Amino acid sequence: MIRIEICLSIVAILWAFTFPYFGSRWFDRIESSFSRFAQRRALSVVAVGTLAVVARLAVLSILPVPCPAVHDEFSYLLMSDTFAHGRLENPTHPMWVHFETFQVNQVPTYVSKYYPAQGIFLAIGQVVFGHPFWGVLLSSALMCAAICWMLQGWISPAWALLGGILAVIRLGTFSYWANSYWGGAVAALGGALVLGALPRIKEKQRAWDAAWMGVGFALLFNSRPYESLFLAVPVAIALLVWLLRKCEERIQTRLQQVVLPLGIIVTISVVAMGFYFWKTTGQPFRPPYLVYERTYMSTPSFPWLPPKPMPPYSSPAMRNFYKGDPLSAFNFAVQHPLQNIFLRIFVFWLFYLGPILTVPFLMLPLALPIGAKLSDLSASMWFFLLVGGASFAGMALPVVFYPHYAAPVAAVVYALVLWAMRYIRPLFFGARPVGLGITRAVAGSCLLLAVLRMSSPISGIPLTPPKLKTWAAESYKFPERHAIASELNRLDGLHLVFVFAHNRIDQNTFDWVYNAADIEASKIVWARDLGPVKNQELINYFSNRRFWILDPNGTPPTLMPYPSPGSRSAAE
Repeated sequence: MIRIEICLSIVAILWAFTFPYFGSRWFDRIESSFSRFAQRRALSVVAVGTLAVVARLAVLSILPVPCPAVHDEFSYLLMSDTFAHGRLENPTHPMWVHFETFQVNQVPTYVSKYYPAQGIFLAIGQVVFGHPFWGVLLSSALMCAAICWMLQGWISPAWALLGGILAVIRLGTFSYWANSYWGGAVAALGGALVLGALPRIKEKQRAWDAAWMGVGFALLFNSRPYESLFLAVPVAIALLVWLLRKCEERIQTRLQQVVLPLGIIVTISVVAMGFYFWKTTGQPFRPPYLVYERTYMSTPSFPWLPPKPMPPYSSPAMRNFYKGDPLSAFNFAVQHPLQNIFLRIFVFWLFYLGPILTVPFLMLPLALPIGAKLSDLSASMWFFLLVGGASFAGMALPVVFYPHYAAPVAAVVYALVLWAMRYIRPLFFGARPVGLGITRAVAGSCLLLAVLRMSSPISGIPLTPPKLKTWAAESYKFPERHAIASELNRLDGLHLVFVFAHNRIDQNTFDWVYNAADIEASKIVWARDLGPVKNQELINYFSNRRFWILDPNGTPPTLMPYPSPGSRSAAE
């Protein structure tokens, strides 16, 4: 798919130079109708959100409701299940040592290590619609609608609507944000609300705009708190400068209409976060994430910090994992800092822009007037460049980077893309309106790529592997665990599955031992094989279950009755 996008980008440029007038009458009519519709701003925002839902439902036949695969997904689903049970945390299980797994705290409470915003959306899907996936769909639709709303505050309605549609195609339909439980959309939603509220506050000083900014900050700091700092600081400075600026408006009005509602929501959010931390860790200023890092991680989050001694692990699976990918990533960041930065620039570019959305930036040098200076940029573009630059500088510091880490500035990316498209649109090459052709070709190519991605199962177009994260890459799949779980769910009674240590190389991505929030009531309990003596303790505890042993190293993984007298008598 990435090769097709590269070829299509080249074709789009050549086509714009060769046939800039192609389909002009047809395009003129479409753009005229599009612009008229975009003037209805509220309806445009609703339309983008609705389109995101319809588009994702339309591809359910090729992208069905996802099954969790990677560690992070299971951790978020534990959080969702915990919230769906009406509580913030689960008590530590008395046999917790058998259930230790990745991205999950067992002590002082049994909870996900992550911040709660993504889990809240998943829990809404689980409680209201019957499955956490519908919470993913809700967050994706709200994100796309919020990006359109944010862009309306900075650019013309027609370009804002185009940006919302591009977000639906590139983020809300085929990306791993919309096809897994990892998250990304919630933080992008928060960033769009904050950035969209800023120009509206400056222009109209309405309380509800300040409230939307407060909600955006709450989502940001409860999803990606570290990365959100680099967005929040420039926004806070811009807001403070505006508040202190001398003008005819009374400062009292600004305090009542802006500072008060924003302060109330931010205060409530901070108190709620402290309460959540207190319930899950016992301390209001210690998040579960920090507890997990101190318990299991020997490699620090930043390359200039010294590594810690390897902590004792209860199972070989945990030890093998933390001696593998995390240690390799840390060593690479320490030994090759420049390569590490260039690598995350490539990862960022590949997911958010890709070849087709890079085309407008490639054409910018032709559109810039001779002697153009950076000082010629508008204040809004300077602000977006500042926010984007600060955010990426912050994201360049940690050892690890994934595209959803940059989700708070997703709306900034689309603002810059649309600015480049608007700037090159008047470009003429001789008497040919090349800029007009480029903008139309880019928008049309994005639609064509979506159609090609949708038809890939029929056409046989090879998809990008999940590790090379693009907007259309395959999601990680772990069908073996789902198949074993389905097999056990068809059997009567309750089950306890001991899992041998995993020696395959994909251990760094997948793991079998994940359980629901209420372990005691679960039909299937997954446990680590800790040897006959320790296993017998768990068998005695769950004496009313059927006992199994799973070898995940087989092809396919092999499930067998547990070879012990206790298990045979329980099965009889």
